[in-house]
Amino acid sequence: MRALFGPDHRRLVPVASLAGGTFLVLCDALARSVLAPVEIPVGVVTALAGGPFFLLVLQRRMKQAWN
Repeated sequence: MRALFGPDHRRLVPVASLAGGTFLVLCDALARSVLAPVEIPVGVVTALAGGPFFLLVLQRRMKQAWN
């Protein structure tokens, strides 16, 4: 969210709260609907989404550190 809305905390905190809540609701809906009778833990879905994102951010930071 900081990359999209800048470093101003007056705007960043509410936007990050709404974005995080929206992300969690979407992950919960996905966890409940992928295997209909069985619910996947929402932590598994968030880890599957957040893991690659974290690696992408880490890779970009490492490239910036070497340049």
